Amino acid sequence: MKCPFCGQLSDKVVDSRISQEGDSIRRRRECLNCQKRYTTYEHVEEIPLMIIKKDARREPFDKNKILVGIRKACEKRPISVAAMEELADEVEREVYKEYKDEVMGRDIGQMVMARLHALDEIAYVRFASVYRQFKDVRQFMEEVEEFIKSRKNFQPAP
Repeated sequence: MKCPFCGQLSDKVVDSRISQEGDSIRRRRECLNCQKRYTTYEHVEEIPLMIIKKDARREPFDKNKILVGIRKACEKRPISVAAMEELADEVEREVYKEYKDEVMGRDIGQMVMARLHALDEIAYVRFASVYRQFKDVRQFMEEVEEFIKSRKNFQPAP
């Protein structure tokens, strides 16, 4: 590590500590040339997961975009902010568990819709109407009818 004071490359580590979040290590170093101390941080280099959009563009995965969509769908519904954030966290965990480098945007949309389906039917229909970009009322009604059928077939766990 290059000393920020004299530019020499020889130093020794005096102290190492893991951050509270556990995602970095703080190291106190002492330059062997000028004896001044400085702090460095060691982090894991993350390779961003890329989202493949409908038009084939790629952009880095961003959980906040998912949360924005969930919040819009849940607007004026009796759903807590904590529940919305947990839903976004669940989707993020599943995405990182199931995909390595790239994920189709539609797959993320399906994950969100499945969770909204179980959470709130109005939020689900709202999200589906934006996500699936219905061209007319008929397509919208077909989605609502499918939702109603799935609810009739759904047997809650005891």
